[in-house]
Amino acid sequence: MGMELWLDAALLGVLGLLVGSFLNVVIYRLPKMLERQWAAECAEYAATLPGATGVAAPPQGVFNLSQPRSRCQSCGHQVRWYENIPVLSYVFLRGRCSACQAPISLRYPLVELITAGLFFFCIHRWGLTPTGLAWCGFCAALVVLAFIDWDTTLLPDDITLPLLWAGLLASTLQWTDVALPQAVVGAASGYLSLWLVYWGFKLATGKEGMGYGDFKLFAALGAWFGWQALVPLILLASVVGAVVGIAMKLSSSLREGGYVPFGPFLVGAGLIALIWGPQTVLHTILGALGL
Repeated sequence: MGMELWLDAALLGVLGLLVGSFLNVVIYRLPKMLERQWAAECAEYAATLPGATGVAAPPQGVFNLSQPRSRCQSCGHQVRWYENIPVLSYVFLRGRCSACQAPISLRYPLVELITAGLFFFCIHRWGLTPTGLAWCGFCAALVVLAFIDWDTTLLPDDITLPLLWAGLLASTLQWTDVALPQAVVGAASGYLSLWLVYWGFKLATGKEGMGYGDFKLFAALGAWFGWQALVPLILLASVVGAVVGIAMKLSSSLREGGYVPFGPFLVGAGLIALIWGPQTVLHTILGALGL
């Protein structure tokens, strides 16, 4: 049984590499797809206004998760299938485009390896079961959200809302240890808590401290872990976010406006809670604070 478990985990780890390769596509293309959609909607609305002339046309051409084929962003070289093998292609190409030798971001193999490691962990812990596969899907969604938010400060509803409903469904089907009432209260409390923080900060300072996507992501975490996990999750995300923000400020690496997206830290807290458990996280934080 032990060997079978390791084999199943290894198999899903390999699958995780392939899924991670697809997640790289989602991370890069989904924000651009949404921008195109918004541009088309704005152009359509502007065309209906009285006296509308010279309205800029939205971007043309098919652009989705499957088309057009992947190309080098520097020279336009179309990536061949054997140049798109997870991790191995990056190693063989020495991190450079085969046509123009432009560097390829280390992020691509990193996302693939992170996804593979998370898939391996989930199956090794829960086996090749609906529970293990559900948590694999949870991890894949969090990886995408973390990188998209870091790049664009956007947490797309296309991912956060399905993740929320999936958490409630997993609880209903008993694929997680969270009872449905705890999941429902967790989702509602997660959203409402950050909503209150948002408005409290905005009324006090006149500025927006976070976006609505953060509310939905925290609600999704509440659905997957239950309301009892919300305090450990927000504490961990806040502590890590503060440390990273201070480090970036001291190193003058903050982006324009001096902000750091909160979504990646919520994601990190969710993954840490998945591995070690929310209560262990809470006890560790309180112990570090001497409480």
